[in-house]
Amino acid sequence: MEASEPRYVAFGCRSSTLQSRVVEALMKPEAYDEEPGRIELVQTHISFVFLTRRFVYKVKKAVNLGFLDFTTLEKRRFFCERELELNRRLCGDMYIEVVPINMLDHVIKIKGRGKTVEYAVKMKRMPQERIMSRLLEENKVDCNIIDGIAKLISDFHSKAETNERISKFGSLEVIKTNWKENFDQTREFIGRTISLDEFRLIQERVYDFMERNASLFEERVRRGRIRDCHGDMHSGNIFVTDGIYIFDAIEFNERFRYSDVASEVAFLAMDLDFKGRTDLSNFFVEKYVKYSGDRELTRVLPFYKCYRAYVKGKVTSFKLRDPNIDGKEKSVAEKDAKAYFKLASRYADSL
Repeated sequence: MEASEPRYVAFGCRSSTLQSRVVEALMKPEAYDEEPGRIELVQTHISFVFLTRRFVYKVKKAVNLGFLDFTTLEKRRFFCERELELNRRLCGDMYIEVVPINMLDHVIKIKGRGKTVEYAVKMKRMPQERIMSRLLEENKVDCNIIDGIAKLISDFHSKAETNERISKFGSLEVIKTNWKENFDQTREFIGRTISLDEFRLIQERVYDFMERNASLFEERVRRGRIRDCHGDMHSGNIFVTDGIYIFDAIEFNERFRYSDVASEVAFLAMDLDFKGRTDLSNFFVEKYVKYSGDRELTRVLPFYKCYRAYVKGKVTSFKLRDPNIDGKEKSVAEKDAKAYFKLASRYADSL
C-alpha cells in the first residue's frame, strides 16, 4: 500500500523551537563527534538530512502526516531504531547506528553530555554519482548490474518475514481497498493529470482483473509470497558502488512494506519502464524469476505495475496543491504525473 493523502498536523511550539535549535546546532562543526568537513542540509517532507565529509545524519521531523507520526521524542527514537534494523537487511555496513543528540547548558552535541533532546540515524556517506537513477541517465547500467540486483532482491525476499498477519495484506479485500483509495484520491485530478478516459479504463480493467483472478491472489497468499518487503524499491534508492545498496526502506508504516513480492518487483520494473529502459525491466524480471523460482509472478506483474504507476501519478499530483512548491516544480510535477498515469493506462490495457 502507499501513503494516504498528506495530512499536516502542527506539533507543539516547544518541540518546534527545540528541533529548530537542534537543526541550527548541527550546521556547526562543534556539534559532531568527528571532524565533519563541509556540512550540507537536505530536507525532505519528513526528515532533516545532514551530509558531512564521511557520514550522513538523518533526523526525523516532529510531524504527523496521518500515515506517520513522529511528534514525540520517544516515537522518533523508536522509528530511528526501526530504520536501522530494517535497512541493515539490504545495506549492511551503510547504516551504522542510532546516535543521541544531547544538550547541556544550551550546548547541543551528538553523543554529548546532558539531556537527550533528539536522535539521528548515522549512515556511511555514499558517492552521489553512483546512485542508480543517475547511472541510468548516463547509460551506465548494464545487464551485469541488473543481474546482481535481481539476485540480491530474490535472496532478500526469500529471507523476509512472513506470517498470518503479514499475509492478510495480500488478500483481495485489502488490495481492493487500496485501489478504491487510489481512485477516490485522484478524482480531483481528472482533466488535469489524468483524463476521464484513462481513469475509467484503469478502473474498469483493474476491477475486472481482480474479479477474474481471485483464485490467483489466494494462491499467492497460500504460497507465502506476501512478505515484509522494502516498500520503496526504485532506482533513486539504489547505490551501485563496490556492492549494491538498496536503502531507505519504509520504517514508519508497516502496511506500506507488507506486500506481495510481485508488487515490489513491479515497482523497480515500472521505474525502469518509465525511464525508457524496458529492455532492462524485462531482463530484471526474467532474472528475478530465475533466481526465485516464482514463475507465477508474471501473471500478476502487469497488475502490480499498473498499481505502482498509478500511485506515482497520484502522489506526484499531490504536489500541485502543495503551497510550499513553486510554479516551476509544479509544472514538472504535472508533466510527470501525466506520464505516470499514461503508463498505468498502458499496463491496464494489457490486463
